Amino acid sequence: MPSTEPRDVTWPSLPLDAWNDTCATLHLWTQIVGKIRLVQSPPINHSWHVTLYVTARGLTTSPIPYETRTFQIDFDFISHQLTVQSSDGGAASVPLEAQSVSVFYRRLMDGMGKLGIHVDIRKRPNEVPDPIPFDRDEVHRAYDCDYANRFWRILVQTDRVFKQFRARFIGKCSPVHFFWGAPDLAVTRFSGRRAPEHPGGIPNLPDRVTREAYSHEVSSCGFWPGGGPIPYPAFYSYAYPEPSGFSAAAITPAAAFYSKDLREFILAYDVVREAAVPDETLLAFLQTTYEAAANLAQWDRQSLERIDQAGSAV
Repeated sequence: MPSTEPRDVTWPSLPLDAWNDTCATLHLWTQIVGKIRLVQSPPINHSWHVTLYVTARGLTTSPIPYETRTFQIDFDFISHQLTVQSSDGGAASVPLEAQSVSVFYRRLMDGMGKLGIHVDIRKRPNEVPDPIPFDRDEVHRAYDCDYANRFWRILVQTDRVFKQFRARFIGKCSPVHFFWGAPDLAVTRFSGRRAPEHPGGIPNLPDRVTREAYSHEVSSCGFWPGGGPIPYPAFYSYAYPEPSGFSAAAITPAAAFYSKDLREFILAYDVVREAAVPDETLLAFLQTTYEAAANLAQWDRQSLERIDQAGSAV
């Protein structure tokens, strides 16, 4: 059902150059929180144990085990607070405001320490050039409340549409989750077949992590705030291994294109935002890129996709 809210509320503008510094700082804050979950969580295939999830107010780790207790960490982009809650009733908070990464790191660790939660993480950021250890980073310190809130509102809409898309598939499929390495919100479908070993080479990420993540054939899509060759927020879709002919596939909408730099299809966020029916535009991009990957790689689509009551593929 179409939203009755104004377009700028549901799909707000997010020009990267307007919040680039905040984006970089927030990216590193999510890495700190994500690494806490990573250290304390049993490893799950494809690093699904490290991700964050979209909530009605921000992002969450979901419950994390700690000895006989659990705790969770939540970003709240409405009240602009980071909260830590423990299953024994303890709670701590850190304001989300202009502050350096090192100050954020210290405040979070101090707050957790007061709850009797002591976690030692690897302080070197992942997947960023020239990484500065979190406890020494005085460079990244911007936080614009409005743009952080806009980013989260886009994640809310993207999460909602991605979940509709995910529901069409009954094969192995990831949750819709936020990877703090890139950072991006993603969902990944699997054919069930093994993939050739990934070459690795992602900056400041061990090749073993990348190779385990891509141990099986995938068709993956996501939302990313932009950077490098794509200096604007965008949706993406790719296949690994990429089947022959994928880059030349006909994709909907027509504004989507294949990036030779990234080796994935790109759809600018503003195309979706400005569409008459944003949900349908985004779903068409997700569906047609998946079909290109699955058909060209000869996936067993009949056994992997949900069939509606009329007997046709959804």
